[in-house]
Amino acid sequence: MSAYNLEARIIQAADLILHTKNVVVFTGAGVSTESGIPDFRSPGGIWTRFDPEDFTIQKFLSSPETRKKQWQILLEGGLFANAQPNRAHLAVAMLEEIGKLNCVITQNVDNLHQKAGNSPEKVYELHGNMRWLKCMSCDARYPVGDVVDRFRAKEEVPDCEQCHGILKPDVVFFGELLPERTLKNATAHATRCELMIVIGSSLVVYPAAYMPVYAKESGAKLVIINNTPTSCDDMADVVIHHSAGAVMESIMEDVRKRL
Repeated sequence: MSAYNLEARIIQAADLILHTKNVVVFTGAGVSTESGIPDFRSPGGIWTRFDPEDFTIQKFLSSPETRKKQWQILLEGGLFANAQPNRAHLAVAMLEEIGKLNCVITQNVDNLHQKAGNSPEKVYELHGNMRWLKCMSCDARYPVGDVVDRFRAKEEVPDCEQCHGILKPDVVFFGELLPERTLKNATAHATRCELMIVIGSSLVVYPAAYMPVYAKESGAKLVIINNTPTSCDDMADVVIHHSAGAVMESIMEDVRKRL
């Protein structure tokens, strides 16, 4: 994309934001790679470091060895416990600050939107959040950090304090359904928004990737910002194949100048 086309599309996206009061942002792994969090499928991604089979719900429940591997990941700091928000996250938080943001729908489990300043109640995490452990028997939830601190010196994998059930990171494993209420609420916001901005998602993981389709079919404008083409590019009003952080920062700089 030429510098001229990039600048023109940034201005187009800023125009759309300025002329709406109801923006929904949809984010995928590409919004967090600039925070040092690898995506799943690229060279050097998470699946080159871990066996995807260890992230299936069937193996997690049936294999003590798999649960031990998961616990070891948490002891080592999780997959991204020390990551910090980047320019893209901060730009999305600015959308809320200026009163344009309805909500964020995210496929990410890294908590970076909240760290950047988005209100937790405005962030719909379709795949869960790695900050929590959940009991598979009684649904009790525990902050990962508290459990790690209590059990760091012990060799056994901790279980639920209330019922001694299996504790699992509160994220969606392969073979699990997305959280029903979160999905329902996210879908409702997608179908009612005036503008959806997709940031850093290849839009290949369903049902999450239906969100921009729902928005567009309901009459919303659609902006897609991703390094590579997506299946929804043809229906989008603005498509920018470029770095999420740089583009979102530039868009919000233009918006702030013209408020």
